[in-house]
Amino acid sequence: MDLTHYNANIFELFLHQWALLTAGNKEDFNSMTIACGTMGTLWNKSVITVYVNPLRYTYDFMNKNDLFTVDFFPAKYRKELGLMGSRSGRDGDRLKGTSLTPCFLDNAVHYKEAELSFICKKLYTQDLVKSSIPQELAKQFYAPEHQAHRMYVGEVIDVIQNKEHAYASCGCCG
Repeated sequence: MDLTHYNANIFELFLHQWALLTAGNKEDFNSMTIACGTMGTLWNKSVITVYVNPLRYTYDFMNKNDLFTVDFFPAKYRKELGLMGSRSGRDGDRLKGTSLTPCFLDNAVHYKEAELSFICKKLYTQDLVKSSIPQELAKQFYAPEHQAHRMYVGEVIDVIQNKEHAYASCGCCG
């Protein structure tokens, strides 16, 4: 996939706009709000790297599925993203408290309301090693008994850009 025409401030996307990371399929999926990730190239492929704490419900979905999505939303959905990040999918259907609509594309799930959806195929996973993280950051982000995040590198296999919510680029959202 040629993404050379796409232009975004990738440093602002994760930090200020947040995103939903989703893994699973139409029958069973989970999403979590993320505020960190990277975009770039690896092995001549366009990639997104996300980090998931093993304590998160989405962790199992990421491990069981080959595809995941990263959706970025307009600012008006900040409340919904906050809700998705403050409750666990283990405790029930968090989508019922939002206006978000899941869309199903092959074996990937993304959201109709997203401005930008990246469909990714896992290329590589690795657990972060706490002893390699600067001590002050490891203390800040991890309890001594918890392991560090797992890193998932995904090849971007499709990009759905929602121009003014017209859904023209995605036949799955109707």
